[in-house]
Amino acid sequence: MADYTFYTNPMSRGQIARWALHEAGADYQQVLVDWQDKGALLRVNPMGKVPTLVHHDGGHDHVVTEAAAICHYLAEMSATELLPRDHEKADYFRWLFFAAGPLEQAVVAKSMGWEVPGDRGGMVGFGSLERTVDALDGWLQEHAFVCGDRFTMADVYVGSQVGWGLAFGSLPRRPAFEAYDKRLDERAARRAGRAIDDELIAEAQAKA
Repeated sequence: MADYTFYTNPMSRGQIARWALHEAGADYQQVLVDWQDKGALLRVNPMGKVPTLVHHDGGHDHVVTEAAAICHYLAEMSATELLPRDHEKADYFRWLFFAAGPLEQAVVAKSMGWEVPGDRGGMVGFGSLERTVDALDGWLQEHAFVCGDRFTMADVYVGSQVGWGLAFGSLPRRPAFEAYDKRLDERAARRAGRAIDDELIAEAQAKA
């Protein structure tokens, strides 16, 4: 049995976890989830969400959900060189949770057409899309990666949000975002993970 069982669908946030698995050099087997039949997935994650990761370790099965948590867990368990050093921890955790919280909330709110009343911005985690985008843009103008000049596992999650935002138009094409995405495209693990998912998507489309 592989160390990890990876429940995913190529057209999902599972792409983030696959990139993380490849960055970690993890031994994993994939279980492709059909949106119409989530039986196997529901047994390990009642939410029926992908990605879901099961770590088979020490005679126990440890279930990890939520893409940002999966990224950090894989660094802790299988790629400690991608963890933050002591002086990097503030930046690492700040931007990892910023991308998983305010950034994703702001982007989803816009895509859903949800308008936050001007006097209610303090009640939501992101305030406004503009403020959220400006915050990340300002950081990436001054830093090559989340933790400065060194790639860490936080860049898998933050970089995925930026990459998707640029690809689907949910983030503006600002120079700092495009330069960051280009740097991340140099990662062999990102290219390897993407190639697998692209092939799976092409196979599914050919059958449709």
